Amino acid sequence: MKLISFVVPAYNSEKYLNTCIDSLLFDLDKIEIIIVNDGSKDNTIKIAEAYKHMYPNTVKVINKLNGGHGSGINAGLEMATGLYFKVVDSDDWMDVENTKYLVNKISQLKDLEQSPDVFISDFIYEHVEDQTHFIRSYKDYFIHEQITTWNDSLKKFRLSATLLMHALTYKTQVLRTCGLQLPEHTFYVDNIFAYQPLAHTTYIYYIPKVMYHYYIGRADQSVQMHHIVNRYDQQIRVMRHIMYAYNYKQLSHMPKGLKQYMFHNLAIIMVVTQMFTTAKDTKERRDALASLWKDLKSYDRKMYYYLKYRSYNSMINFLPFKAKGFVTTKSYLYLTTKVKLG
Repeated sequence: MKLISFVVPAYNSEKYLNTCIDSLLFDLDKIEIIIVNDGSKDNTIKIAEAYKHMYPNTVKVINKLNGGHGSGINAGLEMATGLYFKVVDSDDWMDVENTKYLVNKISQLKDLEQSPDVFISDFIYEHVEDQTHFIRSYKDYFIHEQITTWNDSLKKFRLSATLLMHALTYKTQVLRTCGLQLPEHTFYVDNIFAYQPLAHTTYIYYIPKVMYHYYIGRADQSVQMHHIVNRYDQQIRVMRHIMYAYNYKQLSHMPKGLKQYMFHNLAIIMVVTQMFTTAKDTKERRDALASLWKDLKSYDRKMYYYLKYRSYNSMINFLPFKAKGFVTTKSYLYLTTKVKLG
């Protein structure tokens, strides 16, 4: 068994794929790299097949019709044989030395029969337009370099802090046990990846090192504000998936630290969903947001009241629709500017 499967969903990635894959080509007997060509129209598949030819015992290639980022992760998960599973987007890359450290740590703990359910590590935003960067560190929230549980000194997360996909390396079996199946043709499914499987983790290992380099700032990226505004319906789709994953009662019975974090994360994703939707004022958007709240109230009244009146959302829910859009988008731009300047 390989120790880790690096899954690389790739769509029209000929400009970036070499940098990504080259950052993963180490300890070839311990890792596998699964490149998922998601119906690319450029030379992505040729580049992927070349790596497979050069490293036949390490690199696997899935060539499929376009289904979106989630579809690529689903396909990679189905093929993965590694003990652990890490998603690396094709325009991002890994720090080689620190990722070697992760793989060696996996090996050491496996030999001791102490493999945690999830490794958490830091990552770095790489802003391409002005060459600035910002490290997202979790050193204030977790015990360093120890196997711990969710109840071991987990500190309350600050408002803007959540565990993103880039920070997470799950045990592959955790993803399969939780029944992870990401929606196709949908952006922002990384929110699901960073939420649903966590409920099936008990043992955590935090490594205070930057593993992942998150390349941000391209005009076509889904996190650009104009895309966020236009793709509100896809964020609503993601929010529905998340709010149906676990009800209020299930979250309430999770271990204290996990419960605290899951409620925090859920509330943040709802704030983001409201921002996506209220960024423009149209009848369609008003109806979509009203329908989301109505469906949540029908499905889980306790969750509805928590999100509506007791979470961070309570700070904006009293605002008119247009004002809500103004406040949330300005807050988003302020926070992302802080990240950029950091």
